[in-house]
Amino acid sequence: MAASLHDTLADALLAALRAQPWDQARDRRRGGQPFTHPPSIDLAVAVLPAGAPPAWANVLMSREQPQGFVARIAGDAGPVQDLAFLADPVDAAGVSVAWQPGADWSGMAFAPLYGSGPRRFVAPYPASLVKLMVAVAVARLCDAGRAAWDEPWRHGAVTQTPAQWCEPMLTVSDNDATDALVALLHARGAIGSDADGRPDAHHELHALFAMQGLPTLRLARTTPAGGWRNADGSGVGALQMTAWDTVRLLWRLLDVPAPWLPPGSPPMLAADSRQRLWRWLCDQQLNEVLSSRSLVGVPGWRAGIDVGFAHKTGTTETYASDAGLFMSRPGLRVLVAVLTTLGRCAAPDERCATDWCVPALGAAVQAAVCDIWR
Repeated sequence: MAASLHDTLADALLAALRAQPWDQARDRRRGGQPFTHPPSIDLAVAVLPAGAPPAWANVLMSREQPQGFVARIAGDAGPVQDLAFLADPVDAAGVSVAWQPGADWSGMAFAPLYGSGPRRFVAPYPASLVKLMVAVAVARLCDAGRAAWDEPWRHGAVTQTPAQWCEPMLTVSDNDATDALVALLHARGAIGSDADGRPDAHHELHALFAMQGLPTLRLARTTPAGGWRNADGSGVGALQMTAWDTVRLLWRLLDVPAPWLPPGSPPMLAADSRQRLWRWLCDQQLNEVLSSRSLVGVPGWRAGIDVGFAHKTGTTETYASDAGLFMSRPGLRVLVAVLTTLGRCAAPDERCATDWCVPALGAAVQAAVCDIWR
């Protein structure tokens, strides 16, 4: 039987993942020595050609599967079917522990996130990529008339509109703006402070994600004051995204039917809200993960995605993530998301957010799509 475009794309993405010299990354927590374990990488792509069926694939690698593998996704583009996603763990002090040098997984308790295996994959913390979920939740409030993009919202000593808070949250990853919008979501009843982050009627955003068929998206244990970090009891282990569900969240912000949902399912957001979010993602100023335009001139520079890329990044000492949309050619939209455990600890220069392998992977994804859809 001839390979499907899904299979062709999956093979190309897996080859691109394997081609990167991940073993050459150096860990500044160890004084520039190699990492004690291979990184975890979760990469998903959906290609949406105008007038033709979409194609998609999700490939992953980890210390337990260092050669990488292709996740199984059904023909309706529903959730990943053959993985047990586990939540990123923290210790009693709220410190992320799974990715520390020499971390021994044999004695760690990993909470389930979604799925039943047979493989397992510890889902890396998305870092500031979670701000995409916050933006979607605010847009839903505005669409429902429970908030307005132009109403005043005071947080701390600053009063701005939700639109004025949302723009810097997405374009420059402003944490204070995120605090303000998380507080707004609590005040208007869109999110709660549930302990385990599972979807239920008391957490509207999680109920929305469940209804949209996005089971690994979690914005849990945030606080009414706007807290969403580790120090607030949230952060790592409570805020979760996987690459495939992030791609499908972005998919729901486009005018393309979602095959995993019932025919005729209404858009997730109103047209005005979708346009606002995409405009802010287009104005992204942090091009340092899958794209590297912000780093031109840095020694060792590697090209990433080099076309217009509407996206949101997330970076910490331990993690680097990125998700967005680019046009491979006119009429060919490409959604891509990656979550990694190669954060600033792997950066070869203080101006970088991750190892050069990550933008190089972005360039390889772009090249693979161009080659397949010539």
